[in-house]
Amino acid sequence: MNRVNIGLFASNSKLANWRLYLIAATFIYICLALPALAQDATPTNPVTADDINAVAKQMYCPVCENIPLDVCPTDACQQWREEIGNELASGKTPDEIKSAFVARYGDRVVGTPEDPTLRALSLVATPVVAVIAILVAGWVVLRWRRNRQVKNRTTVPAASPSISDDDYRARLEQDLLSRR
Repeated sequence: MNRVNIGLFASNSKLANWRLYLIAATFIYICLALPALAQDATPTNPVTADDINAVAKQMYCPVCENIPLDVCPTDACQQWREEIGNELASGKTPDEIKSAFVARYGDRVVGTPEDPTLRALSLVATPVVAVIAILVAGWVVLRWRRNRQVKNRTTVPAASPSISDDDYRARLEQDLLSRR
């Protein structure tokens, strides 16, 4: 019987055995690596409702006034929350999401302006106005008390002689009789 040596297993048996081991090792390596290839390259953390509400809490409803986006029940707010969830899932940061909403809808969606100058002005204006109001109220109270003290210091004119009730009644009756 003549043996024909074809392909990988040609020539000597040591080389054929080595090639057979190499093929078997490659097959085992591929079988072990397949589950790892089935996984995503970057593990993604699912976006939770808390993550969405953390961003939505800093924004306001486009329909209602002064209602935070995280508690508003309107359909528009529901769509915005879904959009925030999609943006978070795609890897955007909360600041990037808020900036995108401000670019589309204006500063009213975040409650305070995004411009640093306007933001500082809006945050500082309220306490400054409160302090000015307190100072004006204090000045008015002091002025009122001074005027009251000055009026108390003025001399009260001497009381006119008191008229008794009987004298008063008598004069009243005379006046009434004279008018008839």
